[in-house]
Amino acid sequence: MQKTGLRRNVAWLILIRAVISTMLLGSATFAEIRQPGSFQIDPFFSLIGLTYALTIGYALTLRFVERHRWLVDVQLAGDALIVSAFIYVTGGIGSLFTSLYVLPIVAASSLQFRRGGLLVATLSAVLFVGLVLAQYFSTGLPIAARSAFYTVTLNVFGFFAVALLSGSLADSLQSAGARLEQASEEIADLQALNQIIIDSLPSGLATADGEHRVLTFNRAAESITGVRAESAVGRPVRDVLQLPTAIVESVALSVGASAVRRHELRYQMPDGSGEREIGLTATRLETPANGPGLLLTFQDVTAIKKLERDAAIQQRLAAVGEMAAGIAHEIRNPLASMSGSIQILRQELPLSAEQEQLMDIVLRESERLNTTIRSFLAYARPNRFQIARFDVRRAINDTALLLRNSSEVGDGHEILVDVPKDELGYDADEGQIKQIIWNLATNGLRAMPDGGRLRLMAAVDAAAAHIVLSVQDEGVGLAAEEIDNLFQPFHGRFAKGTGLGLAIVHRIVSDYNGEIRVHSQPGAGTTISVRLPSRSFATVSA
Repeated sequence: MQKTGLRRNVAWLILIRAVISTMLLGSATFAEIRQPGSFQIDPFFSLIGLTYALTIGYALTLRFVERHRWLVDVQLAGDALIVSAFIYVTGGIGSLFTSLYVLPIVAASSLQFRRGGLLVATLSAVLFVGLVLAQYFSTGLPIAARSAFYTVTLNVFGFFAVALLSGSLADSLQSAGARLEQASEEIADLQALNQIIIDSLPSGLATADGEHRVLTFNRAAESITGVRAESAVGRPVRDVLQLPTAIVESVALSVGASAVRRHELRYQMPDGSGEREIGLTATRLETPANGPGLLLTFQDVTAIKKLERDAAIQQRLAAVGEMAAGIAHEIRNPLASMSGSIQILRQELPLSAEQEQLMDIVLRESERLNTTIRSFLAYARPNRFQIARFDVRRAINDTALLLRNSSEVGDGHEILVDVPKDELGYDADEGQIKQIIWNLATNGLRAMPDGGRLRLMAAVDAAAAHIVLSVQDEGVGLAAEEIDNLFQPFHGRFAKGTGLGLAIVHRIVSDYNGEIRVHSQPGAGTTISVRLPSRSFATVSA
């Protein structure tokens, strides 16, 4: 028995002792009123007073019973003595209170099990036999020997029978309590293990009842959604996971059909940090109440979707590369011949002003087409890298100077440079890094037809060991669906340009095992960041 259980049981024994003493006091008072002189009042009431006094003393020693178990033995022995005294003053062998011996025996069995019950039963038997012998040999209270023998035998037998029975029950209760405690510990361990497993899952896991209210929300679900489990539980699952109506209806059908359905949705982070793409699976969950519920598993598939989009871009770009060689041979050479022939004809033939204007248009369009082809070839057949150590700050400042003096800059444009004070060395092809900055910058200028500030930035991400090149404009911005197609060839959004500038940027960054991140809002401008690993080996086909 645990120490806290012993103190609790002894406290109950003290309380029961006080209740029985009060009942005896009330019974004696009532009997004396109904039939005066039925028993000796002074000794009886004195014993009740003594019992109250002992009860108070036991209560004061309650906090010590855990360390001094003999205090419990003293209480039980005292109870047997008090019962014997009650029996003596109420008629001895003929007393109606003989059955009170059962109380300390049962109490001993509950506190100290079978052994304690047998000890108190033995003490009670000795006391009762002694009481009967004293009465038998007393001249004042003569009794029949045969009657005394039967009475003593029956009572002693009853004492030990009660001790054995209550002791067995107490032992069984202790054994059942131990098994229950062990089972409770095992259940608690299983629950803890189950919670650890659920919280260790890399996928978000949520359960909902028949009314689609969240019941559980694991740690991965908190990480993916940015919603704490405490605030999610009890709320409708459609609100917590921002489920569109179409998905909610499909999920409801999946519960009825007991089928697994896969859904994809866009989730807006509650803290405004951005948007995530979530893949969600819903299946039927049998709950104890409210009918069939939902088991929802979901993952943050933003990175996977980006890889899929990048792979699609690479596939399209590979097809473009295969076309580039044929375009170069089939178009560029005849175009050069046509352009040269027209220039000769323009010089040798007498032409009117309108004819000269038409010739100029043909020459300009030929040059524009030739520029497109050159960009095509630059993208499809990049030159071998010339890796060397250079200062990234110099590349950005040189590019900014060229931009300020180019035709791309209008009256309302302002080009700013934000680079570290210390040298920013990097091993790469400087020409290609300049091309990345130039293409991103010209795209940013075209996004600001009415003017605005264009910021060219460079920094070092020491934690991730990356060089970060960023171009920020205050232009028209991009919608989410436009970002997905931003780096595809011939997907230019502006009338001026070939539509290959950003595709060339994507190809160069991919060759350096880098990453491009786009942050944009319609009407609020765009920031494109190129992250290039500090220690990378550029790869390019021969």
